[in-house]
Amino acid sequence: MPAHSRQSAGGPEWGASSSAPARKRNPPATRRPVIRAAQPSAFHPIGRIHMSVTLHRVIRSLSAECSAAAHGIDGRGRETDILVRMRILPVGAAALLAAVAAVFPEAGRAQSRTALYAAMGPVLTAYHADAGEATLARRGSVTLPENVQEAWPHPSRRFLYVAWSNNTRPGGHHGVTAFRIDPGTGALSQHGQPVSVAARSVHLTVDIPGKHLLVAYNQPSRVSVHRLAEDGTIGAEVAQPPGLDFGIYAHQIRVDPSNRMVLLPTRGNPATAAKPEDPGAIKVFGYRDGILTSRVSVAPDGGRNFAPRHLDFHPARPFVFVTLEAQNKLQVYLRTEGPSLGAAPLFTRETLADPGRLSGQATSAIRTHPNGRYVYLANRATAAGGENSIVVYGLNQDTGEPTLLQRADTRGLHPRTFAIDPTGRLLVVANMERRGDRPPSLTVFRIASDGKLEFARRYDQDGPGALFWTGMVALP
Repeated sequence: MPAHSRQSAGGPEWGASSSAPARKRNPPATRRPVIRAAQPSAFHPIGRIHMSVTLHRVIRSLSAECSAAAHGIDGRGRETDILVRMRILPVGAAALLAAVAAVFPEAGRAQSRTALYAAMGPVLTAYHADAGEATLARRGSVTLPENVQEAWPHPSRRFLYVAWSNNTRPGGHHGVTAFRIDPGTGALSQHGQPVSVAARSVHLTVDIPGKHLLVAYNQPSRVSVHRLAEDGTIGAEVAQPPGLDFGIYAHQIRVDPSNRMVLLPTRGNPATAAKPEDPGAIKVFGYRDGILTSRVSVAPDGGRNFAPRHLDFHPARPFVFVTLEAQNKLQVYLRTEGPSLGAAPLFTRETLADPGRLSGQATSAIRTHPNGRYVYLANRATAAGGENSIVVYGLNQDTGEPTLLQRADTRGLHPRTFAIDPTGRLLVVANMERRGDRPPSLTVFRIASDGKLEFARRYDQDGPGALFWTGMVALP
């Protein structure tokens, strides 16, 4: 890969027995709210029977819906709104696919084809990721106008949107480029013209129906929303209401699975000799058809010692998992009615093996396993002897409580990003930095059935630059 200048982040980096006795009920005033228990696992024989029955019911229901939608009638013979049917059918189809995958997981895995993308400077390289063999095979590269910052796939998995910037040089050249993903190989080809933006894009995402691209900026902290055309190209920016509060130093933007809420972690800034700490917050916005509306600001203790960097959603339960960058902590929040976010965390956990050693340490990315049973986050060190690891937590499906399972050495330096393949069998870490004779690297782990990581191999990267971003996409 070609040489390029060192990438800057744009600011200071911060088994239970079946014979156990029944538990007594706590008094109502002190009992912790518990979310309804999940159904039996499809990997357990009873769960597989349950899912088989579910599959039969879903197929029968979906068949009835298709017939009714085709004739424009409901179950009582009344005429229906075709738009309502168009909303119902995708949900039924998704439920059918989920049931099939749960009952016959091996079939889904056998058909899976996954591309991994990794960026060093302006060069974005595509790899074939083989989850069975835990290998990566290079498929080619594209070069962006400036250093890659972040990327996000379209829900159709046919397009990839890539943010780029020369934030280390004066003058400013920033933008977003859309790429078409080859469904056979994962290779990228530019799709439409790049869109210029006013500042460095620290993160970006696409809303749930794939109609808008949302871009977050850190200096100054703000958000822009852009329409996406039917063909996936980037369109005009959507005007937003005045007075929206984007906090201090936005670091990520995510759309809630309901498509009615947007979360913006803003990490603030550490104190310096010249000024006090800038407080952090998670900014919560209502969202509809590309328009943001201010809802609440989640900032425990006024945002002091609260530097949220990234978050991820549980795939089926109302939990949000957040990394606190400077505090090296994991927090769990409840998604509430509205939708909105709880004002205080349900749980807080240390991420470091030695919580007393904070100097030069920070958390970075966080990912929930596709099955929702585990959450993974990265610890990164900026100094020799620090902790560079992926921390694995098991999740209580009723309460969201995380339990430490493992700390896995990434066998590299400064793991800024990592990715999990859609089948949940492979995790790949991008160790960003070169130090001495240790180059940037992609470290590949197998994910065992208990969620723990098993080291498979490491791919050292050529070139003097930083391995700034990586992500995986299931090919359509």
